[in-house]
Amino acid sequence: MDLLKRRIMTDGLIIDNSLLKVDSFLNQQIDPELMMKIGEEFALRFKDEQITKILTIESSGIAVSVMTGLLLHVPVIFARKKKPKVTGDDVYTTKVHSYTKGESNNIIVSKQFLIKDDNILIIDDFLANGEAAAGLANIVEQAEARVAGIGIVIEKSFQPGAQKLATAGYRVESLVRIKSFSNGQANFL
Repeated sequence: MDLLKRRIMTDGLIIDNSLLKVDSFLNQQIDPELMMKIGEEFALRFKDEQITKILTIESSGIAVSVMTGLLLHVPVIFARKKKPKVTGDDVYTTKVHSYTKGESNNIIVSKQFLIKDDNILIIDDFLANGEAAAGLANIVEQAEARVAGIGIVIEKSFQPGAQKLATAGYRVESLVRIKSFSNGQANFL
């Protein structure tokens, strides 16, 4: 997706040739027009999958997921990293490790939102080691629903996440694939 590549080149910040900071348009400040274009691309790529719901993890995947859900006319569910007091014990849960944040969280989704016949599109902002996407897929499988595909905004192809998910049998669609970082620049595939 050329628009996203250009945005990464102009507004992305490479840290220590290992991390990409995109908080000016995706992670903290959100560019709604760009999110709509990303949503359009995911809706196009998964249009034949009969998606019934979209699942993401709080918080950076929510904006992209909402735009995609709007275009596919399906609800968006987000896994929480902390259980609110008003949430009962009837939840699906799994542990995921965040490469970027260097921490692990038990994520949860209320069982009322996922049913056996759902075709779930998982969306996440980054794919590095695949922990978040694999954790979300685990929750879908706990619900005996189907993972119809995994949509990734930015994939770091030099890390094992995409291969791990493909080996597990999941269809992964990444809008931008980065093969490496060097001299403060992203090198795209």
